[in-house]
Amino acid sequence: MNEVIDRLKKVRKGAMFIIEAPSGTGKGTVAKEILKNDPNIKFSVSVTTRPPREGEVEGVDYYFVTDEQYDEFLAQDAFYEYVDSQYGARYGTLRSEVDSFINVGQDVLFDMDWAGARQMRKKAGKDVVTIYLLPPSIKELRKRLENRGTDSREVIEKRMGIILDKISHWDEFDYVIVNVSLEETVRKIQKIISGERMKRVRQVGLKGFVQELIKEAKED
Repeated sequence: MNEVIDRLKKVRKGAMFIIEAPSGTGKGTVAKEILKNDPNIKFSVSVTTRPPREGEVEGVDYYFVTDEQYDEFLAQDAFYEYVDSQYGARYGTLRSEVDSFINVGQDVLFDMDWAGARQMRKKAGKDVVTIYLLPPSIKELRKRLENRGTDSREVIEKRMGIILDKISHWDEFDYVIVNVSLEETVRKIQKIISGERMKRVRQVGLKGFVQELIKEAKED
């Protein structure tokens, strides 16, 4: 029995899990917990044209490329999704990077906004699973932004100013979770991941297994 389970795991197709949330909702912390506790899910490393910041590592934080290389990727339709930042840099998710994981049964986790999620769903269809995190209240969201101490007052006000636009896209996502407790939110996402892994569309090895069962039944 264990041999059968192991064989089916090896031929499972991975899924693309996208988590989106307004700044301050706790998306980054949730993603880190998911990655820490599940060795079969990898974080998607994006391409960017901006220079590395202090401490950032090539291939771990980003793939740092020139504008010319980025344009080549665009011409080759090499991105699942891409965006031009309002600050001048450009970002993109390489198909080859993602496919190298999902084609061998590993899942990929994305920290991506609703616009990127739309592009991903358009190109990858059923391979994409989207999760939206909501704050328990706008008051609590502001409190979290202020308490984390990483943003200036000006930046906090800017983030608060785009919350309405962010939240208005909640109903484009497959799953929606109100992030009251980190532990409970992580548990819920782990259940989502487990359920999605069991879907027939991802268990690509089932067809051959069922054909073997049918053959065996006819011979019995």
